[in-house]
Amino acid sequence: MRIKFLGTGTSTGIPEIGCRCDVCTSNDTRNRRLRASVLVTISDVRLLIDCGPDFRQQIMDEPFRPIDGVLLTHEHYDHVGGLDDLRPFSKFGDVDIYSSPITLDALKVRMPYSFSEHKYPGVPSLTLHEVNENNLFQIKGIEIQPIKLMHYRLPILGYRIQNFAYLTDVKTIPEDEYSKLENLDVLVIDALRTSEHIAHFSLNEALEAVSRIMPGKTYLIHLSHQMGLHEEVEKRLPENVFLSYDGLEIEV
Repeated sequence: MRIKFLGTGTSTGIPEIGCRCDVCTSNDTRNRRLRASVLVTISDVRLLIDCGPDFRQQIMDEPFRPIDGVLLTHEHYDHVGGLDDLRPFSKFGDVDIYSSPITLDALKVRMPYSFSEHKYPGVPSLTLHEVNENNLFQIKGIEIQPIKLMHYRLPILGYRIQNFAYLTDVKTIPEDEYSKLENLDVLVIDALRTSEHIAHFSLNEALEAVSRIMPGKTYLIHLSHQMGLHEEVEKRLPENVFLSYDGLEIEV
């Protein structure tokens, strides 16, 4: 399995518009972060987790071939704002979108032109699939385990694919979901900043979750400029915990 981090930033991206802090003005490319998304490739199967407003830019350097499934964590714009840019991939057939009923209903409201009975030519051709947080499902033979998370008061989804799990925008992991996170080789988990936030893990909260889950390696994602400079923060992280960065590729 190959994981490519297409984007690792929070909803504003880094640099944040109008900000002149050390992170936003850094020349280190690891401090430049598009909105959070990863591309998972297993043999010839490609799965996209979240499709934010930077998707067009993020996918340009990837081979143009089908995306076999798009797994959406929730309906916030920084996670779904690029769905219209799936139009070119509709040349291969409908693009399959997987998420909770809440998220899929939101997409129907925001993108009614994609789901009307009489579509005009050129709109993205999307097929929606409801995900039940309690049930495993498969895409092209790849088994996927949904994980219920709480983004403040909003229930959202994380995903486990084999021994890899992706948990973004999380403030609370319900107690009965931890059993789904055992024996992970790689965990990708939300860590917005060093100080506490109402809807996201802080760095310390993320590290507490990592200590409990005990994956082989952990990559922190959905980072804001308030986290600090990549190089400096990484020096303070525990063994086998890393900051992700745009363009990073790992094998699981």
